[in-house]
Amino acid sequence: MAVHMTFLHGDLEEEIYMEQPEGFRVKCKEHLVCRLRKSLHGLKQAPRQWYKKFDSFMLNHGYTRTTSDHCVFVKQFSDGDFIILLLYMDDMLLVGHNMSKIAELKKELSKSFAMKDLGPAKQILGMHISRDRSSGKI
Repeated sequence: MAVHMTFLHGDLEEEIYMEQPEGFRVKCKEHLVCRLRKSLHGLKQAPRQWYKKFDSFMLNHGYTRTTSDHCVFVKQFSDGDFIILLLYMDDMLLVGHNMSKIAELKKELSKSFAMKDLGPAKQILGMHISRDRSSGKI
């Protein structure tokens, strides 16, 4: 899964103003500035604000962060199933036994974020992924 326009999802915690972008300026109003309502690419706080929004989403859906890596979220279901989600910037890797539960998570993520399902993972962070579904091994 990949998130489109990742840093545009973050909410700002302070007032930030910027000069009007090229092509936007109105004659005799060049001195006006724009107040940002959402995070933008290039803001120092954009990655943090994106993470905070995503983290809040995951916690609200019953996932917990691992203590060793706060970009790994785990949900254990009462029937013994689990889903592990690894977040790296705007890319996600989902792991679990129950494909319908994974599909439900993808559906919920897509309601809140502009997502693209890239299909079964073939690589992550430059590492090749090989799997044997019959034995449940990656």
